[in-house]
Amino acid sequence: MARKIAILGGTGPEGLGLANRLARPGEQIVIGSRDAQRAQDAAKQLREQIGGAAQIEGTDNVSAAGQCEVAILTVPFSGQAALLKQLKGAWKPGTIVIDTTVPLAAALGGAATRMLGVWQGSAAEATKELLPQSVSIAAAFQNLSAELLAGDAPVECDVLVCSDDEKAKQAAMELAGKIPGVRALNGGKLENARIVESMTALLIGLNIRYKVHSAGMRFTGLPVK
Repeated sequence: MARKIAILGGTGPEGLGLANRLARPGEQIVIGSRDAQRAQDAAKQLREQIGGAAQIEGTDNVSAAGQCEVAILTVPFSGQAALLKQLKGAWKPGTIVIDTTVPLAAALGGAATRMLGVWQGSAAEATKELLPQSVSIAAAFQNLSAELLAGDAPVECDVLVCSDDEKAKQAAMELAGKIPGVRALNGGKLENARIVESMTALLIGLNIRYKVHSAGMRFTGLPVK
């Protein structure tokens, strides 16, 4: 039986893209949103787009978090803390949270190519402080283009996964590996998310300068999966 994966803040481009990519290989997806009806509409649209027996449903963020084994956090940085505080009592012990958040200045009206200072060091480390001790966290998917995730063609990018919890790291790497073309790499401790998050601002700058929408990263000299 497929595990249940919640995509929190899942009606945005990144959340919908990840829901699309993970539902295709058979994962059971629950799209979460502040507005349950919006999540249900998004789930219906994705089911029609994918076809077959895609398992995608929609509900509010609290209900989605409370029923999942893995939750992927895809809200903008400006809404991260508020959502996590709302979910404080919703988590089941043993849940794995995968944080995709990047603290871009655009979240507060600044440039998308600039990073905000986060005193914890990274958005992922800030998330960890707001999770119960019974919930583990990994940081991943920050550098994947939402535009590429929305389709079904191979995504030729590496995904760095950072975590202090081996189970969470392995779960995130396994999910990343389900996306055609993606290679999941062990990015080390959660504190390394500081570096990975900042790469997103660099990639956005490259997209702007080269007039593309899908700049990604590949690391050379490493084993092919």
